[in-house]
Amino acid sequence: MRFLCHLAPVIFLIGCIPAEPLHRVSKPNPLATSSQVAVAKNEAAPPPAQTPAIPARATSVEISGIRFEGVSFDSRNHRLVVADQAAGPGSQFSDSQSAARAFQGLAAINAGFFTPEGAPLGLVVARGKVAGAWNTASSLGSGAWYQSQAGTTAITRREKLGRTAASAMRELIQAGPLLVENGQAVTGLETTKTSARSMILWDGGTRWWIGCSSPCTLAELGRALAYGQTAAWPVRHALNLDGGRSTDLWISDSIAGGPLLRRPPWNRPVRNFLVLVPR
Repeated sequence: MRFLCHLAPVIFLIGCIPAEPLHRVSKPNPLATSSQVAVAKNEAAPPPAQTPAIPARATSVEISGIRFEGVSFDSRNHRLVVADQAAGPGSQFSDSQSAARAFQGLAAINAGFFTPEGAPLGLVVARGKVAGAWNTASSLGSGAWYQSQAGTTAITRREKLGRTAASAMRELIQAGPLLVENGQAVTGLETTKTSARSMILWDGGTRWWIGCSSPCTLAELGRALAYGQTAAWPVRHALNLDGGRSTDLWISDSIAGGPLLRRPPWNRPVRNFLVLVPR
């Protein structure tokens, strides 16, 4: 999506977001924690008890008046890959469905922010190929989703990962802001601009969710994710992806609860997607 400050106000995009928050809101009943797992300097939740991998499924739920639609999956039998377009938005994939089909994927969602010229607004790594530059200034790059060369997947704050480690990943999208961190809603999120949102959620173990929401503010989104459950498990970390006119979610009919397509008529081509594929 073209950098958000340049878009028409009637679109209700996420717009320019204030400096990234540094603290978290206290929660009446915080999630229980034990030892932390350090992966590429990222704080992760204790791994859940060993249970069979959960099949991917489409979900739809309303939390605090916000409708969430997406796909929940287990990283032991599915993984995400980055579908980036070196020649710019729309040059290879016209939408999420075409991006998914190019990778024989089961679902896809729009991913990182990009400049008016179509370059990534932050670092992007697709199958080890690096594009863009490490974003150290904007809250739109305050977090990152990554998959290491060894296959470890996580969401982390950019300071915990660092430029060098980020560039060495197999797959990575730098985006932001973080919405939930260590089970708590992040404070300082924007409270006035309402827009459709795209996001990626993680329980700190093997359970993940990608999807979009109905129009809401970032602050409302963070609180809803921290207190509610989009996929029957508590969210430990949540990262905001590009939204508004970039919102584009496709889930195939091979996923339980599918098919599903959420792409508004005013949608514009985007730079990259996250595509769900079987392991």
